[in-house]
Parts: sequence; structure tokens; C-alpha cells
Amino acid sequence: MASRDDFERFGTTFSSGEIDAGLRRYLLHVYNYMAGGLVLTGLVAYAAALGGLYQAIFGTALYWVVLIAPLVLVLLLSFRIGSMSVGAAQLSFWAYAVLVGLSLSGIFVVYTGTSIARVFFITAATFAAMSFYGYSTRADLSRFGSFLFMGLIGVIIAALANIFLVSTALQFAISIIGVVVFVGLTAWDTQRIKEIYSAGENDAIAEKKAIMGALALYLDFLNLFLMFMQLFGGRRNR
Repeated sequence: MASRDDFERFGTTFSSGEIDAGLRRYLLHVYNYMAGGLVLTGLVAYAAALGGLYQAIFGTALYWVVLIAPLVLVLLLSFRIGSMSVGAAQLSFWAYAVLVGLSLSGIFVVYTGTSIARVFFITAATFAAMSFYGYSTRADLSRFGSFLFMGLIGVIIAALANIFLVSTALQFAISIIGVVVFVGLTAWDTQRIKEIYSAGENDAIAEKKAIMGALALYLDFLNLFLMFMQLFGGRRNR
């Protein structure tokens, strides 16, 4: 959270109550973006599976486009958001949510609806608990940032390797480690979003910060959900 000196640079002295109220509004805005992105992703994934779009593009060159495009948008938002307009940043975020929904629509083909719903609520409860911890704790979680980042890189490398190895044991290990990593990232990202809040900045900067914060939490939730699906998801009988 910004210090009192930061606020006084804007010619205004803010009481702690005003700062807390502003922070709550800001975090609510971040969570609304995140929730909207998750809802959009889920609706697109369900519609693509139900309408046969996933089955139509799976195994074709278009499927690889759908897989790679979200990565391109994440990199665009991460490195170019400072020079983007608010409208372009918002459009990129919603486009990302749509493309992720298309790429994950196979979940509704592979897993039962009951198990998807069960894992979603497990994920939501875990995410809520860790995000609240990240918001409320006085401990400095930044010291775990490097460890969590290394764990994330390890999970990505192992997942890529398992595409060729197709090892059930390795996939189980990836899922367990992935849960630990994304549980930690949820708390860390929440604290980081809270700390970069500044009550005196202009609306455009605040909106871009909210979008990037929402993207971080969106990715934490989504990846935690995918790891739990690997562990607890019930596959359909073929």
C-alpha cells in the first residue's frame, strides 16, 4: 500500500479510513474483472464442446492457433499494456478469456459435468481462502516469490516433457506440485495487488493495474482448477 507521503504528492492528505475504502473498491474491481473472465471462459468452453466446435478443430492446424494465441495475448498485455489504451487492454483481456475457453473446451468432452462442478467448488474455496490470507496477513510473502516462480517454471517444463513421455506418475507429481505452486501464487499475487494500489493515481493507470491484477488471479484460479481436475476429475466412459 502506498505511504502517506505518496498521497501528499497529489496535494491531498488521506485518512486511513479513506485509504482502506479506496483499496476495497479497487480490489472489488479486480475480482469483478477476474470473475467476469472466468465466467466468459466457462461459457465459451461449454458452448464450444456442446456445439461440436472443439471436435471440429481438434487435431487440425487451427487447434494449435487456438492454443498459441492466448500466450501471445498474455505477452502483449504484460509488455505493452503501458502504451495501450484502456479500451485496448480491456479488449485484450476479454479476447484472452474467449481463446482460453476455446482451448479448454475439451474438458467438457473428457470429464463428467458432476466432477467439473465438484472440482470448481473445491478450487473456489481454496482460492478464496488463500486470497483472503494474502490480503490479511502481515507476513511479507515477497520472499517466496522466487521460489514460486522456479516451481512454476519446473511445472511448465515437466508438463511439456510429459507430452512426449505420457507418464501417469509424472502427471500426478506435476499436479501435486502445481497445486502447491498456485496456492502460493494466489496468496502472493493478492498481497502484491494490494501493495501496488495507490489512491492518488489517474483512472487510466488504475484501470490498467486492475486488469493486470485480474489477469494474474485469473491465471492462478484457472491453473489451480486444471491441477485439481487432473487429481479429482471423473472421466466419461467411452
